[in-house]
Amino acid sequence: MNRFVVANPRRCIGCKACEIACALAHLSVDVNAANENELPFIPRLSLVRAARVTMPVQCRQCEDAPCANVCKEGAIVQKDGCNIVYDELCIGCKKCMVVCPFGAIDVKPLIVNDRTVAQHGLQADGAAKEVFVTQKCDLCLGRSEGPACVAICPGDAFVIVDDEMLKETTKNKRFAAAKEIGKL
Repeated sequence: MNRFVVANPRRCIGCKACEIACALAHLSVDVNAANENELPFIPRLSLVRAARVTMPVQCRQCEDAPCANVCKEGAIVQKDGCNIVYDELCIGCKKCMVVCPFGAIDVKPLIVNDRTVAQHGLQADGAAKEVFVTQKCDLCLGRSEGPACVAICPGDAFVIVDDEMLKETTKNKRFAAAKEIGKL
């Protein structure tokens, strides 16, 4: 079963530290070089603010992932218990964005060798148009400390949900339901 990260809206204070940590965790250069090269700020989660709640939304790493199923290029694959995007295969068609049940996918400029990549031939406003590819949470694969959002959150709003946690949660809910029915 794929692991995923979920946030508790009761603990989220809306500080956006998770977005910053996520963007920094996925930079291949330090923040000063990113600023000099005018690299875009690209977190792989989005903080959502509603009337009474603030909560980051990110990929749930679906088992039968609609995003991967709809991708004709095979750019979204499961690897190490996570659904990841191969930038070199993505054509930026946005079908994955349309089918994602959580709104957790976005398209962002492709960055290679610390530079945004321009398309060959297609122009926008007289300049070469940037290549856009799918971006989504990859659980910070390769980061030894785990997801950066989880580590940085001052409200401890994030939880890494894995198979063990789901089994324990389900067991507790069944026990509580049985106790409730026993009162009848």
